[in-house]
Amino acid sequence: MKETILEIEDLRVHFPISIGTVRAVDGVSLKLEQGEVMGLVGESGCGKSTLGFSILRLLRPPGRIVGGQILYHGQDIVQMKEKEILALRGRRIAMIFQDPLTSLNPLFRIDEQYIETLQTHEKDLERTPAFERAGKMLEDLGISPERLLEYPHQMSGGMRQRIMIGMGLIMNPDLLIADEPTTSLDVIVEAQFLDLLNELRRQYNLTILLITHNLGVVAQLADRITVMYGGCIAEIGPAESIFESPLHPYTQGLLASIPNIRLDQPKLATMTGSPPDLVNPPSGCVFHPRCHRVMEVCKQERPKVFEKDSHLVRCWLYG
Repeated sequence: MKETILEIEDLRVHFPISIGTVRAVDGVSLKLEQGEVMGLVGESGCGKSTLGFSILRLLRPPGRIVGGQILYHGQDIVQMKEKEILALRGRRIAMIFQDPLTSLNPLFRIDEQYIETLQTHEKDLERTPAFERAGKMLEDLGISPERLLEYPHQMSGGMRQRIMIGMGLIMNPDLLIADEPTTSLDVIVEAQFLDLLNELRRQYNLTILLITHNLGVVAQLADRITVMYGGCIAEIGPAESIFESPLHPYTQGLLASIPNIRLDQPKLATMTGSPPDLVNPPSGCVFHPRCHRVMEVCKQERPKVFEKDSHLVRCWLYG
């Protein structure tokens, strides 16, 4: 049995606003084991990024965690004091964001930003050894250490994304949360980035939570896939099994909507309706208004999580 790095239990995250309360994450439970890549997928607005930010308590107001646990090596992050969280961020759990240009400070050279990261966690570290460690990290990323002396705007989008990965890995964390890391990259740079991430995963024995709407990305990297819809988990299963035999009607709809150049597709498959209003979500199963296999019980009761064929699936079809 591999060690469980992160265990989320019945997590609920709310955003109180003028017209009600947005239930952005509504009872999510999942586990990440040492060394695995978990792909977290779903439509925009389903709660993926909110879940990722919650792990490091980076929610912007008025967002707040109203229930559940986030256990990192058995310690509940939800109950940690701010000082404990600051010690955890970057050192043990790192995060890379969608747009590295807005995450890197345009006023400082890359070396200054690496040194600041290192000295935040290692107060006695001198500038010279910190600079050398930053240079070694860039070498591991396939970048010349001389580029430490450049500013973010002097680099391409793919290069900036590599720089962000390096800042995430410089403290050798256990867990890396990657939030839509390929969104701003073209397909060639995206392929290179994914190869790099896979290599770094093996080199550093990383556990990765990969948040994305791109099913092609998780197909290349993920060991397991978690599918979210309307703030809830729809299905969790091994990546190969999810692609070959999806159980939840929503997962089936997502996969059917992917263009396939090998098939004669006169038009793309689509799902009827729209994602739910998380201020006033549907009763019962949150997906039932769009489901082509809806039953009466789906409209009345929220489904439990059932286990079938190595999948966990929240659907009355398997009850």
